[in-house]
Amino acid sequence: MKLHEYQAKDILQRYGVATQPGYVARTVEEAVEAARRLQQEQGYELFVVKAQIHAGGRGKGGGVKLAKGIEEVREKAGAILGMNLVTPQTGPEGQKVRAVLVAGAVDIAKEYYLGITLDRQRSQNVIMASTEGGVEIEEVAARSPEKILKVWVDPTIGLRPFQARQLAFGLGFEGNAFKQAVQFIQALYRAYEETDSSLAEINPLVLTKQGDVVAVDAKINLDDNALFRHPDLAELRDIHEEDPLEVEASKYRLNYVRLTGNVGCMVNGAGLAMATMDLIKLAGGEPANFLDVGGGASPETVEAGFRIILKDPNVKVILVNIFGGIVRCDRVARGIVEAARKVQINVPLIVRLQGTNAEEARAILEQSGLEIETATLFKEVADKVNQALQRVAAA
Repeated sequence: MKLHEYQAKDILQRYGVATQPGYVARTVEEAVEAARRLQQEQGYELFVVKAQIHAGGRGKGGGVKLAKGIEEVREKAGAILGMNLVTPQTGPEGQKVRAVLVAGAVDIAKEYYLGITLDRQRSQNVIMASTEGGVEIEEVAARSPEKILKVWVDPTIGLRPFQARQLAFGLGFEGNAFKQAVQFIQALYRAYEETDSSLAEINPLVLTKQGDVVAVDAKINLDDNALFRHPDLAELRDIHEEDPLEVEASKYRLNYVRLTGNVGCMVNGAGLAMATMDLIKLAGGEPANFLDVGGGASPETVEAGFRIILKDPNVKVILVNIFGGIVRCDRVARGIVEAARKVQINVPLIVRLQGTNAEEARAILEQSGLEIETATLFKEVADKVNQALQRVAAA
């Protein structure tokens, strides 16, 4: 689950991470009031108005503006709130801005990058740091990989003080700023671990001209599987920032990710789902989604899956590929027939059921009277998907 910048900063402040002061606003008047508070409390006269959406590159799209004085905050907030902000991460459709963060402008001397995530190959958290702050870390990796410092943390002992010092030294911090940087890294790691995050990223981390180390931006992604341990954090979810079909799928506990292809997939098991998506591409199609209905594949989940897939207008063919291990294939087949009779499926439907009672399942589908094509081998599935796409294109 992604968080907005202002939400991420609120969390980081609880762990002692130094952040740029600011307040969230959802109306122009709230933005003006936020600027007044910053002026009265800390004497700010220069402000930054930042669009709050779940995407990077906000500044390039006009979603981050500098404001000199209260009246400019009113003007800039009015221009940003309600706009459809397009960035490289939103795609051409953009994202509507419903809130802004009004922050006190920071006098920047140097920018850095600092991020924490899981290195799945090593089964350890990795802390990455770079002197190339303000630039996407992927760009730095492609252009100057030697400028990325990495420290891996042994999960049995956690982050050691010498590792934080190693990173701060590698970034070139000195004197009091070095001490602040070490404390910053340690606090950020605590926040990352204790909130069960999958990503904590500060870009840029800045050294101010006054010698302070401060997070000017903050990005936190939470592990959805751990949210039951953090009900307070689960409440921070902003469904406006998510695909409506993915939001609907989450209500049925379906693992659904919308893609841009033309073949809707309904599969059980992430590995089989990935293999099915590869199969679709080999057949000349493009997967329209990733949809894992889980081990049960009950009539209710199958029906919900069909409804969600069919709400995507790009779907021209549906492929169901389920392995009956935990659940018998004949039970899945009855669920497919029951769901198909309730949902108006107006595109070709191809079903592959393999595993326990696969033959009985195939008979149920073929005797249902519904327009369902069955397949056994992967090559047979690929051929039928290709043929169905050709028929749709010719129609």
